[in-house]
Amino acid sequence: MAVEGEFVRLDVRDAIGTIRLDRPPMNALSRRCAQEIQSAARQAADRTDVRAVIVYGGEKVFAAGADLKEMATMPPAAVAAQAAALSAAFRAVADIPKPTVAAIAGFALGGGCELALCCDRRIAADNAKIGQPEILLGIIPGAGGTQRLPRLIGPARAKELIYTGRFVEAAEALRIGLVDEVVTRDDVYGAASRWAAQFAAGPALALAAAKAAIDDGLDVDLSNGLALEAEAFAALARTEDRVTGIRSFLDHGPGKATFTGQ
Repeated sequence: MAVEGEFVRLDVRDAIGTIRLDRPPMNALSRRCAQEIQSAARQAADRTDVRAVIVYGGEKVFAAGADLKEMATMPPAAVAAQAAALSAAFRAVADIPKPTVAAIAGFALGGGCELALCCDRRIAADNAKIGQPEILLGIIPGAGGTQRLPRLIGPARAKELIYTGRFVEAAEALRIGLVDEVVTRDDVYGAASRWAAQFAAGPALALAAAKAAIDDGLDVDLSNGLALEAEAFAALARTEDRVTGIRSFLDHGPGKATFTGQ
């Protein structure tokens, strides 16, 4: 089942939702794209038939950044509004309470890189080129790059990439932790699908709690992070999935439970 916008659609199959960017030739991220990404992310978050999410730009390109032709004619206030719209859209992707993976083929630059950074995992094709080249335009990343990139690869590496604006190829991206897996360009969506499929019948409430505890805990000190974890753990004690999971483990061993998400 698909929910379609002009440039972005949400395809759902076998409990996996794919947020598919489709604005040829380069998936440039216009204001309309930002709105549709945000809408697709919220739908993926809300739909109970979606248990994991793939963000995908197609076989040739993930997303080559903001629509520069659109931005070139904008007054400064409109440029700021455009950045805010992209930031809100990407925040909606980051806030999906389910496992998420970016399937990256070709270019993931500027806003495209920032979108990939919002996912829990990044799988790159061997032809991927990833970067934050905004400095070459006399600006800086404005939709999360200066914040999410250093949290992922460390501040020194993030500064080097942002200061120079250079593109990182797949092998280096894997080495520095910018992506988690590199596959052939023909298998990037398949690899993302295989990763997402393991959560299709998983404990949805526990997965959401784990994601929230990790993401929210990174924004606070250790003491408060441990308190967040304890609160999330206690809340799961009241779920049907906890009873099912423990009983199945005792009776049949690990990995055999059938969860309902309740």
